[in-house]
Amino acid sequence: MTKIIILLFVSYFEVKRIFVTLPSFNVSNLGAMPSVSEVIVKYIREAIIAGHIAEGEPIRQDEIAKLFNVSKIPVREALKQLEAEGLVEFIKNRGAIVTRISEEELAQIFEVRVMLETKLIQLAVPNMTEETYKKADEICNAFIDNMDIGSWTTLNWQLHACLYEPAQRPYMLGLIRSIYDKIERYLRLQMNVSEGKSRANDEHKEIVKACKAKDVDLAVKLIEEHINGVCQSLYEHLPHHKNGKN
Repeated sequence: MTKIIILLFVSYFEVKRIFVTLPSFNVSNLGAMPSVSEVIVKYIREAIIAGHIAEGEPIRQDEIAKLFNVSKIPVREALKQLEAEGLVEFIKNRGAIVTRISEEELAQIFEVRVMLETKLIQLAVPNMTEETYKKADEICNAFIDNMDIGSWTTLNWQLHACLYEPAQRPYMLGLIRSIYDKIERYLRLQMNVSEGKSRANDEHKEIVKACKAKDVDLAVKLIEEHINGVCQSLYEHLPHHKNGKN
């Protein structure tokens, strides 16, 4: 019995010594790495936003599973996430397809944007600092100098977020972010036609200028005009809107 206890005691400390002396360099933090479904979500989202998968077009789970060399389970998980974001919908006997935003839905989306964003800029302007203005100017400069269409909407969001964050309303900001995700593919389209990027840049600079002057009423007015202008331009260039005219 004494021998067994001694052996167990020795074995315990041998095991403990082994684990204690294991090297920790070059060890990946698996908890911080994205899951397979998260990687697939990012891939499909970007494909939709960039217009590689058109609205109403089916998303073939077997092809995506084969592309990533995985089963269909993480693909279905990814599509469920994209459904929650409003980018994908499931149709009986067809599977998952890219959602199509109607003109009526688009008008309501931008109506909500006006309500949320004018309120946030109203609350934010009094709390803005020199650091806010500096960051806003840097984003504006990066926006006009950038020739990558894919980066325009990213920088556009960064500027709006920069101006709204001083309002200290993270839940409202999160709602606006979800709206941007839903319509980002259309915003890219709008910026790429009818001098949308140049117009957005000019309007952004005027909004920042009003914020620097602490002119809350003017900032609210400019934000509302900016959002409504984007909506009108977007409405005119929606693929199904133009097709309906032909």
